[in-house]
Amino acid sequence: MKWLVFALMTVVSWGLYGIFLHSGQTAMADKNNALYKSFLFVGLAYFLTAVLAPLCFLVVRKATWSFPVEGMAWSLFAGIVGAIGAFCVLLAFGNGGKPGVVMAIVFAGAPIVNAVVSLFQHPPAEGWGSIKPQFYLGIILAAAGGCLVTFYKPPPPKPAPAAAVQMSPVPSPAKAN
Repeated sequence: MKWLVFALMTVVSWGLYGIFLHSGQTAMADKNNALYKSFLFVGLAYFLTAVLAPLCFLVVRKATWSFPVEGMAWSLFAGIVGAIGAFCVLLAFGNGGKPGVVMAIVFAGAPIVNAVVSLFQHPPAEGWGSIKPQFYLGIILAAAGGCLVTFYKPPPPKPAPAAAVQMSPVPSPAKAN
């Protein structure tokens, strides 16, 4: 069941991704270019995590340096699709989307896309008619869950009122005698 631990770690990582990405974008303090600057650092993080770390593992494990073309092509395509998704999340934020709403839509919609595309890649052995109604119910519930989270997300707390600034009295100039 190690796979479940890693799957749950992914849930936590990707659950935090949108929140931290939006924080990074807003902290760039450049309304015109913040999303591009933020995405640049996402790319740097991907390089550190997805290039240097696997290289270290491959060297330590004394892996062969043979890479089948089909494996490279699918992996590169997956990376491009993932990067486009990350960029689109930033574009959503840059166009007024809030992390709680954008990510709810993304994480409710992504499993639906995954299920449908997987079905077309690997159709059911007994044919399309063998798909149980619970599968379709799951698709509907995933979509409904994304909608419910989006529409009924609790509002953030109201900002605290600004503290009244107390000014010290300015002494009047002394009269000359």
